[in-house]
Amino acid sequence: MDDASKPASMRPAAIWRLGIFALAAVLGIVLLCGLGIWQLERRVWKLDLIERVEHRVSAPASPAPGPDAWPAIGDQDTYRHISVRGHFLLNSDTLVKAVTERGSGYWVMSPFRANDGFLVLINRGFVPEGLAESAWRDSNAQANNMELTGLLRVTEPRGGFLRRNDPGSERWFSRDVAAIASAKSLGDIAPYFIDADANPKSRQPPIGGLTVIRFANNHLVYAITWFALALMLAAALIYVGRYEWQTRKTMRLNQA
Repeated sequence: MDDASKPASMRPAAIWRLGIFALAAVLGIVLLCGLGIWQLERRVWKLDLIERVEHRVSAPASPAPGPDAWPAIGDQDTYRHISVRGHFLLNSDTLVKAVTERGSGYWVMSPFRANDGFLVLINRGFVPEGLAESAWRDSNAQANNMELTGLLRVTEPRGGFLRRNDPGSERWFSRDVAAIASAKSLGDIAPYFIDADANPKSRQPPIGGLTVIRFANNHLVYAITWFALALMLAAALIYVGRYEWQTRKTMRLNQA
């Protein structure tokens, strides 16, 4: 009996196709399991990050980092609870488009001269859409020696989602420290900004303390998905293997 007259399951080409399928399935199972393990590791990292951020937010305020510490500022410092004493620079506010739990409006970004001499941007809080600028200016911003506390935030360069900052038109969609400092001719400034804490003594805008601390943590769902796909592929491999084995067994019995 030549190859052409053999049943398909006995032909060398069919055996090669089965072998390639088996190899691809095994590699796929290994890859999917690897992705599942990676997602579990990411979940551990994310839970640790959430715990560390919660600790930073609730910790007593520490002094705002000065120029010597600026080169090392990064994501590891985000949401640190810090304080700074000094005064605001008048008539240098920047309104950055914002959408909050209180509706749409603006973040009020104001330059603040620390008593230590350096300059830092303060996100004084949220101002609702349509509110006249004179309605949220207050005498507290003119105090010469005031203390502010808040959360350290890393600069947000380039702009918002699908919307670029336009300094020339005073259209801001992200809190880009360097761009705001350049537009306002502020000179050297801290590479971070401070989200001011809520002021319990005032209910007037700007409304501080609206920092959203939210981290997506879907890694367990992703891990289960990858492992489920690996299990399905393994089941398909077993099914094809059993079918081929039973077919060959039946053929051998028929030929006996």
